[in-house]
Amino acid sequence: MGKVYLVGAGPGDPDLITVKGLKAIQHADLILYDRLINEELLNFAAKSAELIFCGKRPNHHSLTQDRINHILCKFAKQGKVVTRLKGGDPFIFGRGGEEAETLKQNGISFEIVPGITSGSAAPAYAGIPLTHRNYSSSVAFISGVSKTGQNDETNWKHLAQGVDTLCVYMGVGQLPFICESLIRHGRNSSTPIALVHWGTTQRQQTVVGTLKNIVEKSHSIKNPSMIIIGEVVRLREKIQWFEQNALEESVAAHAVTG
Repeated sequence: MGKVYLVGAGPGDPDLITVKGLKAIQHADLILYDRLINEELLNFAAKSAELIFCGKRPNHHSLTQDRINHILCKFAKQGKVVTRLKGGDPFIFGRGGEEAETLKQNGISFEIVPGITSGSAAPAYAGIPLTHRNYSSSVAFISGVSKTGQNDETNWKHLAQGVDTLCVYMGVGQLPFICESLIRHGRNSSTPIALVHWGTTQRQQTVVGTLKNIVEKSHSIKNPSMIIIGEVVRLREKIQWFEQNALEESVAAHAVTG
């Protein structure tokens, strides 16, 4: 019997993968990788390793979850070392829990290798701390989509009134509903909000507004993007660094070549 590693590849910057995650890539016979991983990481795989893409896009899955589960079990039972490489962290909206359940049911040995989730990394690269003594002592990670497609009004009431900072994954398509729901349940319409597109990568783009105007300001932003809502967003103006550094490096490079 082989073994399966459920590995968080981090949020996009390949330097943010853990040492243990990198070792799992290097030692794998088979790697199943998602759409949002940085494919530079696959360069660390053995030349003999088989690579299978199983990424998911809205309304389109290259492989169904059942099929992925089947492949994990099939190759582990053949004695292979299998690495399931996921963007971010496997247990934060990564379906790692479902895959671990399947492996356990089939008697297959596995390890969970946590990764840096985009919910913390994207705001950090955008200069937005999720907690701050003066602004926020609580954070909630939220999925912008649900399995049933239903939205729980009770849940939105709690989020609007009971949590300082909200980090919404996969929420761009639901942005108008999210803003309307929070305002309807008591969140001030002037609450700052940021969308961070392709966070931690050279494609990173950040748009800041309020619950009242962000839909209009961010019409060009698509997935993958993190949505951060709360007073901590105001700190971006002071401590943004990644995009500023990239701009300065670009200007310097242009000056040299020009």
